[in-house]
Amino acid sequence: MLSALPDAALDQLFREARTYRWWEDRRIPEATLRAVADLAKLGPTSANSSPGRFVFVVSPEAKQKLRPHLDEGNMRQTMSAPATVIVAYDTEFYEKLTFLAPNSPDARSWFAGKPETIERTGFQGSCLQGAYLIMAARGLGLDCGPMGGFDRKGVDEAFFPDGEFRSNFLINLGYGIPERLHPRQPRFAFEEFCRIE
Repeated sequence: MLSALPDAALDQLFREARTYRWWEDRRIPEATLRAVADLAKLGPTSANSSPGRFVFVVSPEAKQKLRPHLDEGNMRQTMSAPATVIVAYDTEFYEKLTFLAPNSPDARSWFAGKPETIERTGFQGSCLQGAYLIMAARGLGLDCGPMGGFDRKGVDEAFFPDGEFRSNFLINLGYGIPERLHPRQPRFAFEEFCRIE
């Protein structure tokens, strides 16, 4: 039986974790980015379809390719972040199900030729996988700044010109500057967003 994580771990993942917009000028080692992805890929997705695709934008050239597609309010925080992850999804994820779902030999047929199911599963799965990536990054000592303020069509044309992948959201990664944080914004009480039936 699993045991609860210690409070220090829950603090790092949730209670004290924040959305960062200001970053130390400090590179993230490639080994750390790989470790983040290796943890994030272990989270569940529908039929183990794993539709999420991550592009770690770290080089100056890649940052400049991303720059014109950012909303003005997200420009500084993204260009100064050591890494920005484009969380996208593969619109042909079902072609990998022979490998990913060997216990369900007919899994491909659940999606192939069904555009609405493909779109929903791809989008939903990449949302989950992006959230797993945030938790993995926090667990490995990185701070995160997820955001949606960018031109998806522009990012897709710049980074996925063949059209197979579609961007969902961005996550800035790095070592945040806590002194630049605002106080945590309010959250709902349990009764305001949950019910038990």
